[in-house]
Amino acid sequence: MDIDLPNAKLAYTIIQSLLKNQEALSDLLTLMAHTLDEDVTKALTETKQWENYMESRRALENTRLQIEKFTEELQKLENTAS
Repeated sequence: MDIDLPNAKLAYTIIQSLLKNQEALSDLLTLMAHTLDEDVTKALTETKQWENYMESRRALENTRLQIEKFTEELQKLENTAS
């Protein structure tokens, strides 16, 4: 599937916004975890929700590699459009 430059830029903007939100959420969770006592932290990290969060974080690392590739392709597209 080919994509034109305006739609590629829009996709990039959307992706960046979602990543910023994810990073802010992660920072908030880290801060909250530091304020909890050890027992509460242990109980929290043994939940399915925590497992889902950690799985999401691992998937995000793979997504970062895909975003780097997308960014390279976007730059190529911009260069050919100039």
